[in-house]
Amino acid sequence: MYKKYIVANWKELPNTWAQAEELLDFLGEQLSLEISDKVDIVLCPPSKYMTQVSEILQKEPLSELVELGAQDIGVDSNDDLKNLGVEYVIIGHSSRRVFESNEIVNQKLKLAIKNGLIPIVCIGESARDENFETFLKDQFSATFAGLSADEIGKCFIAYEPVWAISTNPGAKPDSPDETRKALVVLRPLAPTSPLLYGGSVTPTNAKDFLSMPEISGVLIGGASIRKEEFVEILKHI
Repeated sequence: MYKKYIVANWKELPNTWAQAEELLDFLGEQLSLEISDKVDIVLCPPSKYMTQVSEILQKEPLSELVELGAQDIGVDSNDDLKNLGVEYVIIGHSSRRVFESNEIVNQKLKLAIKNGLIPIVCIGESARDENFETFLKDQFSATFAGLSADEIGKCFIAYEPVWAISTNPGAKPDSPDETRKALVVLRPLAPTSPLLYGGSVTPTNAKDFLSMPEISGVLIGGASIRKEEFVEILKHI
């Protein structure tokens, strides 16, 4: 059995470092090496907590259980990210694509690869309609322009349907069947890249997504800072 990936995107939360530290302490108490045999956990805190989180993740027990990721590249010095032990970086998250063109996302992706970081590249349509397949293909082509097949293969592709993200009014998570339709579009474009799902992942639906053989893991937003919910998701693996 191959491992699943759980990517926790804290965004700008928790509101205080004390809350963040409490969450990390809880994870240290709840996680075990048994879990690490089944899952790779990537924690992406906001830049304001990056140094403190890095220090904690370098100590037991979390040093054996959690890897460090960044939410973007270009916000911090790339050398600083590497020095802090960052291995992964989220590129093109929907919250940033609002302000960034595909060309800027492409530049950041190339910068991440140049600096030896593993990109987690978000791809997703803003509405599920008859044009969604064309939208996904066009967004993928623009995002990965100029990259070789080998370089694309080293990236994680996070399918993130914007309309399903919990911060959007009326949002509801995609269903596994509907997600599968998008993965059918993306898989030929990135034959060897791990595919993740991101969009209102909760303990209720995580098992359905994680049981899909086409999916290598999930990208979690809000539920990743609600400690009991996050651990409950891990138990579905």
